[in-house]
Amino acid sequence: MTGIFNKYLCLVFVKLGGIFELSTFVVPLAYNRLLTLNTDLVEQLSCAHLDMIADRLSTDGYLLLPNALPKSLLSALQQRVQSLAPENWRSAGVGRAQQYQVNQQIRSDKIHWINATNEAEAIFLSLMDQLRQGLNQRLYMGLFDYESHFSIYQSGDFYQKHIDALKGRSNRVLSTVLYLNTDWQAADAGELLLYAQDGEQILAKVAPNYGTLLIFLSEQFPHQVLAANRDRYSIAGWFRVNNNRSGIVDPTR
Repeated sequence: MTGIFNKYLCLVFVKLGGIFELSTFVVPLAYNRLLTLNTDLVEQLSCAHLDMIADRLSTDGYLLLPNALPKSLLSALQQRVQSLAPENWRSAGVGRAQQYQVNQQIRSDKIHWINATNEAEAIFLSLMDQLRQGLNQRLYMGLFDYESHFSIYQSGDFYQKHIDALKGRSNRVLSTVLYLNTDWQAADAGELLLYAQDGEQILAKVAPNYGTLLIFLSEQFPHQVLAANRDRYSIAGWFRVNNNRSGIVDPTR
């Protein structure tokens, strides 16, 4: 990707001694400081890229973006996920709130929820918030927040075919998957299969290659994760709308 942040859509950066500082950063004030990443974020998510993403979502409902994030940020996220201790992971479940349950016949991966207390995670969340604002301006989607977690699929782990949001019954409306695996080979397997709405026709077979970002409408596309032959890392995320009209924000997760 090339281009620059637009001043009214995107975060503003000031170059200080070869390092970029966020002058507006949507995380706690403790993280509004000089970044330790020597980042090329100014090349990401220009208005032209946001236009392209919006166009593809409005016509196809999904798109794949190779090399979607800056190399420095991808490297920091990869280091972060690989440094997590076993006790930081929990078995993934299905369903939400009172319906949440762990069922390893459906999915066997492990997850770690992302938040802004880690610098790399905070930068990633700020980029996703920029995407949220850009899509709201272009598609009037009413996206109000984003939730995400790291995922690890160890050898043999899988996730059966499913939909991220049952139509009319969830506030998740747009899904994202970012892959953090270097040197992924065909023999490593672990692809994501994206299906048409009938759940039969395969629209895309997505290898979990480093830096690839998949974006798709949550209610429209069943998908599954095939078993991998080595550890497979990713970030799964969802943009949400608030379906609660009482003024109370819908709960996350």
